[in-house]
Amino acid sequence: MFTGIIEEPGTVKSIKKGAKSAVISIEAAVIFSDLKPGDSVSVNGVCLTAATVEGSTFTADIMNETLTRSSLGKLTIGNRVNLERAMSASGRFGGHIVTGHIDGTGTITNIKREDIATWYTVKTEPKIMRYIVEKGSVAIDGISLTVANVGRDNFSVSIIPHTAKETVISEKTVGSTVNLENDIIGKYIEKFTGAASGITKEFLIDNSFLGEGNV
Repeated sequence: MFTGIIEEPGTVKSIKKGAKSAVISIEAAVIFSDLKPGDSVSVNGVCLTAATVEGSTFTADIMNETLTRSSLGKLTIGNRVNLERAMSASGRFGGHIVTGHIDGTGTITNIKREDIATWYTVKTEPKIMRYIVEKGSVAIDGISLTVANVGRDNFSVSIIPHTAKETVISEKTVGSTVNLENDIIGKYIEKFTGAASGITKEFLIDNSFLGEGNV
């Protein structure tokens, strides 16, 4: 599990692509204080397993499902990526629950400065938009952010200077693809209260959870 609070940007040193897989090598600094083979690392929001750790570089295997569902397949040597180690039990929970299992991608359609902040508008598909709520949480390339505005097929977030400095979001441009992960709590609530659970509007009314005037 991750928090969406990026620890540092890393740099892609090499990518070896197979027919339906890839091996990526990333160089960084901070995360190597205790990183070891087998540990989970969020790379632009995607949970990868460190296969090897040598000095200030780690490698990770990327399977076809990850390449097709995320933007990792578009990375090139020299690209910078957001990095976060899995949350430690003794750490502070500064962001929100981020699994590193992204739901899909979005495209940045607008970037606008507003005093110290920068607004990013991201367009994405309906299956992701259904869980995007105003003032709710979303992870963009692994960054825990608050949704400021919601449109029909897009949403906007406002980036403060600290986030811009500590992540690679400021290196994105209009047309850039970003990895998106919805707040997992909303998905669980939908699952638990769906048709299979037997919880319906009528059930809530019959059991005095809702009054007719509250529907």
